[in-house]
Order: sequence, then C-alpha cells, then structure tokens
Amino acid sequence: MIPTALATLAAWLLGWTVAAVVLLLLLLFMINFFRDPERDTPQGEGLFVSPADGKVVTAEQGGDGVRVDIFMNVFDVHVNRAPMSGEITAMEYTRGRFVNASFPEASDENERNRFEMRCEDGSRIAFTQIAGLVARRIVSYVHVGDRVRTGQRIGMIRFGSRVNCEMPAGYELHVKPGDHVTAGLTVLASRRGEGAGDEPA
Repeated sequence: MIPTALATLAAWLLGWTVAAVVLLLLLLFMINFFRDPERDTPQGEGLFVSPADGKVVTAEQGGDGVRVDIFMNVFDVHVNRAPMSGEITAMEYTRGRFVNASFPEASDENERNRFEMRCEDGSRIAFTQIAGLVARRIVSYVHVGDRVRTGQRIGMIRFGSRVNCEMPAGYELHVKPGDHVTAGLTVLASRRGEGAGDEPA
C-alpha cells in the first residue's frame, strides 16, 4: 500500500488530477481489503467456527460428515482464522488455475492450500484456502505441528477467493446456502449435544 500512497501523493503534487483520483480510489480499496478487525470468538466444546468471512455456497450434511464452502468477494475481510483449537497435522499446497472461486470446480482446479487438524476434542477436521479469479497468492501464518486456538489468524487469500470446510460425522450443521458468515464469529456446525453457542452482536 505504501507505493500506492506515494504514487497518489506524487500525482497530486504534479497536478495530475485524474491519475491522483484513480490512485486514491485504489488506495482506499486496498485499505478496505487488508482490514483485520478484532473478533470476540464464541467459546465452547465442539464448536466449528467459520474460518472465513463470506457467503455460504455449499452446506451439506450426510453420513460421512459435514461440508461447508464459503465464497469471499473482494469486499469481505480476507484474513482466515482457525475454526477450532488443536494441532495442525498436515498442510498441502497445490498449484492450479484461477477459476472464479464461486464456481464448484474451483475446489478441484484452483491454486489451494489444505490444512488438516487434530482438535482438542479429538475431532479431525480439514479446511482449504482456495485462490480465485483475481487472487494470485495464498498466505499462511502457521506450519505443521503448530498449536492454534479457535479464532486465531492462520493466513489470508488476496482478493476474491474461497474456503472449504470439512467436519466428521457427529457434527450438526447450523448454516445454509446463501447465509453470510463471519470469520471467528459464526458457528458453522457443532458436535451433536454441544449446541451452537452464542454469536456476539
């Protein structure tokens, strides 16, 4: 953002009004995109909290478990958070294409980074950062063997993208397609008998 800010200032000082306005709008967009607000994460056993801001595009519950896919547009906060507390047991980065992240095929074709976790409640879960049409870089803040807590920042995807979540059998779904969810706040699912918890206002 610093180069853009300097370019905006230079264009303004040189009297290049149109260029200055365009650069200012770009700078404001970047400031908005890279925002990283604090979140008061719900606490409770067996709560799977959303790792991403965005719109739920898939929410399925079956005998094998629960799957929730979240599409992040360019106006959503793009910092991703740990959905549960536990240990990162595996990370697998895959190069790929940059299909629009709102399309189902993006899950299998796009650049992505898959995390697997062994949670404190004994569950084994997975979630995948998936690059989108504009996104060209996935950033991770954690490594295999790291212990994380629910709501902890674990990485980000730059510009429009997607995060897919996988939970084992025994979890109850709490969202549906079309819902807007918030990283570190919205409970996507919970282990049966634990309840959904309270989402802060």
